[in-house]
Amino acid sequence: MAPSSPMLRLARILAWFALTLPLLPVQAVLVLFRCNRLAARLPRFYHRLVCRILGITIDRRGGPAVSGPTLFVANHVSYLDIEILGASLPAFFIAKADVASWPFFGWLARLQRSVFIDRKIRSVRLQRDSIERRLASGDSLILFPEGTSGDGLHLLPFKSSLFAAVEEAAQRHDVAVQPVSVAYTRLDGMPLGRFYRPFFAWYGDMEMAPHVWAMLGLGRLTAVVTFHPPVHARDFPSRKELTEYCRRMVASGLEAALSGRDAEPSPPPPEHHAAAAQAAQ
Repeated sequence: MAPSSPMLRLARILAWFALTLPLLPVQAVLVLFRCNRLAARLPRFYHRLVCRILGITIDRRGGPAVSGPTLFVANHVSYLDIEILGASLPAFFIAKADVASWPFFGWLARLQRSVFIDRKIRSVRLQRDSIERRLASGDSLILFPEGTSGDGLHLLPFKSSLFAAVEEAAQRHDVAVQPVSVAYTRLDGMPLGRFYRPFFAWYGDMEMAPHVWAMLGLGRLTAVVTFHPPVHARDFPSRKELTEYCRRMVASGLEAALSGRDAEPSPPPPEHHAAAAQAAQ
């Protein structure tokens, strides 16, 4: 396994700036003039190139839902998830409100039309309406229901409060919900052991700048992205059951990828979910 390389780090930094700086004004113009289709496609193209620059190989298992607005529900390991999922999905991110104030990266998030949410109780209704409006307009969104990033080996509890937007949107629109598992599995083709995992997973009290600096000097990372079958919010009697279903699916995909199994995506939920939803009406 290759050690940290200062030359590789420098090359990646220069390549990232050479790609990002020219595209910033282009995306700003697209957003300003509401060229929504192009403004949605350019970030995906950008994230794919960033993955190449950073040496990230994406091993996709399954595929995203393609009919109508979708809420993609994924586990959160690192800031690298943004590049990996951004390259894999035609969707926009739901981000914490404080991300909008980050130097430079907050600007990038705004240009990608991210939805910023605040966990304060007085803001719950406002953020729910914001998510519902985007889904109603036909946009697909990516939600990290853990609320923060983890170590890449275990899931943190999923918060059900943000699924309230899906409940309301489902009453008026055909909103799909698709669980997605993200697992960092290999470095330079070898299993990503416990020593190297913290160089890619960003969690706890890790400082971002030193973490990015160390990560840039390492080799090629393989990330397994598992798409589980999409479901519909209306098939679940409550958002807590929908949240728990998504958590189980994401956990199963994460475990399969980390153990090296080429498991098929988990099957759709049992039919009793739909029956229960109909009985509740």
